[in-house]
Amino acid sequence: MAAAVADRGRVVDRTFARNGAPTPPRLAWFVDGLARAMRDRGYTEVGEPGPTVQVVLHALDADEPRPYRRKNAPTFVVALGYVPEPPTDLLRTGYPLLVRGLANLAVLVSDGPDGPVASFVTLEQGTYRVDHATDDEFFTAVLERVEPLATSRLVIANEFLPDLPESLRSGDDQTAQITRAGERLGALDLLPAAFPIEEILSERDLRHVKLLYGIGGLSYGNVSARRLPPTEAVWGPEFWMSASGVDKANLREIGRDILLVRGYEPARDSIILSIPPEVKPNRVSVDAIEHWMIYREHPDVHAILHVHAWIEGTTATEINYPCGTVELATSVADLVRQAPDPTRAVVGQKNHGLTITGHSLDEIFARIDGHIVRAVPME
Repeated sequence: MAAAVADRGRVVDRTFARNGAPTPPRLAWFVDGLARAMRDRGYTEVGEPGPTVQVVLHALDADEPRPYRRKNAPTFVVALGYVPEPPTDLLRTGYPLLVRGLANLAVLVSDGPDGPVASFVTLEQGTYRVDHATDDEFFTAVLERVEPLATSRLVIANEFLPDLPESLRSGDDQTAQITRAGERLGALDLLPAAFPIEEILSERDLRHVKLLYGIGGLSYGNVSARRLPPTEAVWGPEFWMSASGVDKANLREIGRDILLVRGYEPARDSIILSIPPEVKPNRVSVDAIEHWMIYREHPDVHAILHVHAWIEGTTATEINYPCGTVELATSVADLVRQAPDPTRAVVGQKNHGLTITGHSLDEIFARIDGHIVRAVPME
């Protein structure tokens, strides 16, 4: 019987499986050690990966990586590969393996001058490493990096209601602010994309990535603005937000580039959206759950900006949770609450970027002007 734990009212099976053949001896050693650490932590190893397994350790051939095509988005896939030496450009080396493996996290195992090294790459461009001391300490440290991500809860489902009032179908003052904010992000060169995934993946795998991650593409950064005058639907506060996978520097069309978020439905882990009836919508940004939590708690927050950039001295979350998870949203909301003024907070997401609250998007840009830098600290 698989071990199970309670997670916010759900029962989660703590199960994992291995997939692929770890042919380099060092990679086989690493997979065995990580599997042993997971069993010691209370996970049950199952023989074959399936749609209900929680974590899959997917061994990759770094020269010809094969994807793991799961049938259940909540299954967390860790792509494991071997490179002889620790990469000098970890993101450039590891990100293609992460995407080609259709994984949530990539770990590259190398032989460093002082022993084995595990180098991590996340879908959100986070990079960090764990160095070997003893086997037990090494695999414990690796699992401590993997487990919070692997057990996090994604909120990527979108439910579209074709009921947007006709008076809002051309936007309002808040959507105009969002358009201006996107243009300013583009002018500041703060809309990075890690790699052109269309050049990395086949058309079939690209469709699979978009389905699993609930995205229209890997574009980074997002903006939102509370609907004014404030409204409170059955699902919580309403706000406008940029769509996923669209050109953030050209946010114009309601329902495709900018969407009205009606709220969050926890019973189905879904974001509820109101769209014009004739529009085929894009998905909203995966960070919608985070923005919803902040707007719900702080009625005087009227705008939120998220960028992959940094401001010196920013307090950051402790764990590099994946975007779109309840855990990341909760940890960011906690830091906003602790800020001297939650309505004008600047908080960091570890190895990732910034979430900034404000009274308006225009006010946020005026506040951060001259303080923001592109390089996000990685650790």
